[in-house]
Amino acid sequence: MLGFLLARAGVKVEVLEKHADFLRDFRGDTIHPSTLEFMYELGLLDEFLKLPHEKALHLYGQVGDETFTVADFTHLPTHAKFLAVMPQWDFLDFLARQGARYPNFSLRQRTEATDLIAEGGHIVGVRATAPSGLLEIRADLVVGTDGRHSLVREKAGLQVEDLGAPMDVLWFRISRRASDPAETMGRFAKGGMFVLINRGEHWQCGLVIAKGSIERIHAAGLPAFRADVAERCPFTADRIGEIRDWDDVKLLTVAVNRLPLWHKPGVLCIGDAAHTMSPVGGVGVNLAVQDAVATANILATPLREGRVTEADLARIQKRRTFATRIIQRFQIAVQNRVVVSVLGSTGPLKAPFALRLLGSCPFLQRLPARMLGLGVRRERVAPEIANARPPAD
Repeated sequence: MLGFLLARAGVKVEVLEKHADFLRDFRGDTIHPSTLEFMYELGLLDEFLKLPHEKALHLYGQVGDETFTVADFTHLPTHAKFLAVMPQWDFLDFLARQGARYPNFSLRQRTEATDLIAEGGHIVGVRATAPSGLLEIRADLVVGTDGRHSLVREKAGLQVEDLGAPMDVLWFRISRRASDPAETMGRFAKGGMFVLINRGEHWQCGLVIAKGSIERIHAAGLPAFRADVAERCPFTADRIGEIRDWDDVKLLTVAVNRLPLWHKPGVLCIGDAAHTMSPVGGVGVNLAVQDAVATANILATPLREGRVTEADLARIQKRRTFATRIIQRFQIAVQNRVVVSVLGSTGPLKAPFALRLLGSCPFLQRLPARMLGLGVRRERVAPEIANARPPAD
């Protein structure tokens, strides 16, 4: 997203992707209203929504046999008043195609950054491996968008503050039938949480487990795992055999952390490289996209004129830190007060008063929808970027 926006603003950009494509399963596949609004501001929303997706107008929570509406997106001040569930590879392919319309945008696939190039205490580029061999790419600025295990932040010597996470998530898929419910929801029951995301022809399922318990689950065996899933989601019991082996179950090791300092001369980290988010609320991808928009807005002119300073990089961190901290505090509160309690439960659960109040008051459902759908600090694409068009246009 950042590469596309900067290219649109007239900046020469090289995007490195170590894989040959974007086909990775069980990534963040929820496109929130904030990101959809960026597509509108860029004049791309109609084209974007032609891609296969499912719409979630509301989010639901189920405790025992009771289901509650948690968030209502239909009142948001956006042009797309819903959450779009879309394979992330489709989203990334779309952005890559849009970027390719600009001659100053280059996407190098099968190219993996391996080190930073430093001269005189300043980062001036990256070393990488590509099909053609080793190469060096010089740049006025290196931006690390390489996720929770960021090599850029490691090589830059940026220290990580770990905030802790008591859980991990097992992701897998089960086919969806017309008789199934349509809602995307979280189910809370004795000893665990189960997430269902409607992907049209199948369910993307997530079983929340206590951190470090994966070996115990493996030791209990796949039949026990299938039985646990069927108990938590009874309508899947007749197709639970679709989980054929452990290769069909992917472990997401949850982490919540952030960098006290996002930058050094010549290098900047954003997204998960700067602040790894919990899956609570599914906001990680959209927070990263907001980082990208803020970064493009602040740096487009300095980069185009070749005068980026560390003060410019500090402006990005200052703008995005407050939103990051608030969302992480919310996620940690949910982890400590809800997730830990549910994972440790041994008997039937009762819906807390706050959830019952939320479910019975439609107006209150707008509050979590706004936090999850728009974030704490809204970003908007700067007019000079929003109004730019590729040369062919």
